[in-house]
Amino acid sequence: MGNKKVKWVAPVALASIVGLTACGGASSDNRSAEEVESGPISFSLFSADSNSNWVGMKDAVGAAITEKTGVTLDAEYAIGGDTQKVSLMVASGEYPDLIMPKGDTSKLVDAGALVDLTDLIEQYAPNIKKMYAEDMNRLKYSKEDQSIYIIPTYTGVGQTTFDAGGGFELQLEVLKELGYPEIRTLEDFEKAIKEYYEKNPTINGQPTIPLSLNADDWKMMIGVTNPAFLATGLPDNGEFAINPDTYESQLHYKRPEEKEYFRWLNKMYNEGLLDKETFTQKSDQYLAKISSGRVLGTINQEWDYSEAENALKGSSDPTTQNRIYGHFPVTLNEQYKDHSFMDVGFPGGYGIGLTTNLSDAEQIRAIKFLDFLASDEGQVLVQWGVEGDHYNVEDGKRVIPQEIQDRKTNDNVAFTKETGIGMYTTMSPHYGDGVKDETGNYYTTNFPEQIQNAYTQPEKDALKQYNATTWKDLFPQADELGTSAWGAAYNLPAPNDSSYTVSFQKSQDIVRKRIPEAILAPADQFDTIYDGMLEELNADDILEMEKIFSQQIKDTVELWGTGK
Repeated sequence: MGNKKVKWVAPVALASIVGLTACGGASSDNRSAEEVESGPISFSLFSADSNSNWVGMKDAVGAAITEKTGVTLDAEYAIGGDTQKVSLMVASGEYPDLIMPKGDTSKLVDAGALVDLTDLIEQYAPNIKKMYAEDMNRLKYSKEDQSIYIIPTYTGVGQTTFDAGGGFELQLEVLKELGYPEIRTLEDFEKAIKEYYEKNPTINGQPTIPLSLNADDWKMMIGVTNPAFLATGLPDNGEFAINPDTYESQLHYKRPEEKEYFRWLNKMYNEGLLDKETFTQKSDQYLAKISSGRVLGTINQEWDYSEAENALKGSSDPTTQNRIYGHFPVTLNEQYKDHSFMDVGFPGGYGIGLTTNLSDAEQIRAIKFLDFLASDEGQVLVQWGVEGDHYNVEDGKRVIPQEIQDRKTNDNVAFTKETGIGMYTTMSPHYGDGVKDETGNYYTTNFPEQIQNAYTQPEKDALKQYNATTWKDLFPQADELGTSAWGAAYNLPAPNDSSYTVSFQKSQDIVRKRIPEAILAPADQFDTIYDGMLEELNADDILEMEKIFSQQIKDTVELWGTGK
């Protein structure tokens, strides 16, 4: 990625280019500041997330962004679960122009590789400044270093989530055959799976799989370990359970109720209800099983399996269409409430930054590019697409034609590659679902009417049986769950302490080894294995790691001014 700076591309009408004012300084390849400021330019970008849909801005939205800004992105996305790329950059000192490092921000800060964006936002980014006006403190790196290195883009400002994309999933066909039973506890979930499985040992000539989870690499957190705290009444704070009064933090696995959740998975395995390949299958094998229609239940986030589910939605067979999933707020027992929709305010966290690979003039051009994406024009383009092609304006309202909505629902991968709609969101400062622009239209396409319109008929039929209009209606609502003073802890940069990093990784290695062991063990060996894991997690260095994290939570609350 190195020192490549400016590439000249096909001429673009200067009137449509953002930010034409000249500025001081010159780019590293000796182009004048005026050239850097006003000409078509290419920036390199690295994202620690994977993106199989990227087509180099050849999609409709990407082309429109380039037309408006003169900017093209030479993007590289991490492959699979690769988490080493940022460390390799730091070791070599070679950085892209823009970077989306996810949890590795602290490595780049330590290396002096990131630009403090505070003054750039103040001087050149009015749309970003407006967007984060009430949340600027939440963009600051830490109590000690209050620079802004990352513009958070993984969560929208003012986000209101209108639908459930997680929880415990059961096939609509299972619900239908059993008369749409209440699915509230692990017992309910297990009973429904067991009853249907006993009556239907095969589906389409293949063995029925009662419950399968995706435990491939880091996705083990999403499908296996995170559900343990959600099913026992905690919000998502990554690997930690945090006391809301004292901010003291510990690894969430140490809570006795979570041990009982994993004991339930052990029971499911020993009764032949949990897929025996859960801890050996790769993501593509898991997805192939989902798309075959023979997995009755899973525990996951919809973004991880939606591609496989789309294959079922597109079937001409009504029963196959009914093998997609409904979402339920299942907990250990009725004593607990699922906290998926707890109000965390704007959580800051993961996003996009500029590196010191850029000259001063290029930094200005780059922040103006991001500021365009944060403008109303940019927001509508990124979220809705191109007017006349992907949406129309009727009586002042943006409307998605039915044929476009059908493609989004049933042929999402091809649609995304062709249009780019939604693909630029995580690199764009953006408003969240539920926020309206000055015309009274929502910035995003995820609002109640549109969500309901996007449901398949089987989903609409199932929701009607539960007296609901969205899956979220079945979950505890935000006003029941309180608020978080520190946002969502998984979004915070890791503490800048090498002993913390080493001990945290040690804890993760222990968990990723022992949790599968405990689940796959004979029932009479479960306690021995789990309690042994707890002993390992109570090592002195891990206890010290928890203290460091607790202090970070306290410092975050102080920095944000959200304490009690």
